[in-house]
Amino acid sequence: MTMSDTVDSSPTSLDQHRGGASAGAQEFLLRRHLGFWSLTAIGFSNIVGSGWLFAAMYSAKIAGPASLLSWIGAGLLCALVAMVMVELGVTRPEDGGTVRWPLYASGRLVGSLVGWSTLLSVGGTAAEISAILGYGAHYLPWLYSGDRLTVPGVAVGMLFAALLTSVNWFAVKVFARFNNLITVVKVAVPIVTVILLLISGFHSGRMTSHGGFAPYGYTACFTALATGGIVYSVNGFQAAVDFSGEAKDPRRTIPAAVIAAIVLAVGLYAALQLTFLFTVPDSFLGHGWSGVNFTSPFGQLALVMNLQWVSMLLYADAVLSPGASANVGVGLNARHTYALGKSGILPRFFMAVHAKSGIPRRALVLNLGIIVLFLLPFGGWQGIVAVMGDMYLITYLTSAVAAAIFRRTDNNMVPAWSRGMPWIAPASFVAAGEFVYWSGWDQLRLVIPLILIGVAVFAIMSRGRSLRAELLKGSWLVTYLVALLILSRLGSFGGTSALPAPLDSCLVAALSLAIFRWALRSGIAHVRTAPADECGIC
Repeated sequence: MTMSDTVDSSPTSLDQHRGGASAGAQEFLLRRHLGFWSLTAIGFSNIVGSGWLFAAMYSAKIAGPASLLSWIGAGLLCALVAMVMVELGVTRPEDGGTVRWPLYASGRLVGSLVGWSTLLSVGGTAAEISAILGYGAHYLPWLYSGDRLTVPGVAVGMLFAALLTSVNWFAVKVFARFNNLITVVKVAVPIVTVILLLISGFHSGRMTSHGGFAPYGYTACFTALATGGIVYSVNGFQAAVDFSGEAKDPRRTIPAAVIAAIVLAVGLYAALQLTFLFTVPDSFLGHGWSGVNFTSPFGQLALVMNLQWVSMLLYADAVLSPGASANVGVGLNARHTYALGKSGILPRFFMAVHAKSGIPRRALVLNLGIIVLFLLPFGGWQGIVAVMGDMYLITYLTSAVAAAIFRRTDNNMVPAWSRGMPWIAPASFVAAGEFVYWSGWDQLRLVIPLILIGVAVFAIMSRGRSLRAELLKGSWLVTYLVALLILSRLGSFGGTSALPAPLDSCLVAALSLAIFRWALRSGIAHVRTAPADECGIC
């Protein structure tokens, strides 16, 4: 009898078996201090960051008034993915679970690719810092040159990143109380903005004037999802799930917190989009919606309408709102990096939890370096979020597969949160795949090669494991990403249009369903045949 035949298959025991007692000991140091309100505030604060300051303008530039449909689509994706994430968080609560569940369900290659994408997505915090400095350039114009940070601007951004890291250096209870207070302000300022701008500068007929409801075609709605910053903006609701290892009564608090955060945030974003569409003066629309260009959209609109005090409030909140979102992002990403070290995808050095504070401090330091690296080449909000949106969607794809696999294989699973998971999981997978594809060739030609570098990272970190067997288990994800890249090149979203719309999107949907079935079969075989220290479930 081997050791894997006798070891307890709970995640903590499995980590002890893989790396000695240290993994379980580190997890024990995490504190379960987060209740419903703290988890809701974490989710809401992570969703409503810099997106509310910029996404309404960028999506309107891309799709015009039809950008409202993009927000509806993003809300539907949120609903599908949220049901998947809630089921996983309720049945398998674990800090950094979004990078652990794909590993358990699909093997080490998929886990490594998700881990690599998650590590790169740490750069999303750089977008929040970029947004802060973008509004700060109103007072300090030397921070920006055009739509990019200057060298001094990057230096100031690095200082912001260091400050956020220091805030997260202490106990999670301190972090949660700080975030709860800021969230109240983050709700109040956008609501005041919506009301006062609509009262002061409402222009009727905007849904049909200046080129009509869809001046650039309905396909532009899909492009706006990623390149307009919409997917990036609504992403973040899973933050409560990733803190499930520190939640009180996760089976009760996590579903309620995730749903509350989504409803509040998506409703707020839709109101902001309507406000932008109805209040931009006609003088700014001489070249249509694509010609609208504000460096700080709502702040400048307030100035145009002689609402100086509202403008001052917005410029102040432009520091507070993205800063609070970035603060949650730094804490959340530290849990991801901790989970990657726990899984062996990163060196276990980064798994260490500081005994007194209960914080994975080494993970915080690593993430600080990644944030700085993303500030350097992109240097602008839209450039960063266009990449980050697709990085997040890879996690959604693999989580949908994991939820379906666990439903089929885990005999010890507690009662499932949603009875519709057999159709919700594939629907979520297809929706996420379409959103990746709709981001367009210009983004995917950068994003997918970056993600596939994770295959080389996996090979380096394998250290004697059966590389061929693991490549076979996870080949569905590599195949899917390569196929999406090829279809993007041939399709109508920035490609050659050899595959015209909507044929290209239909092909992506068919491909996604086929890949989902392949991933499901591969994962079930992995879970049923792999030793306990590789699958993490009974």
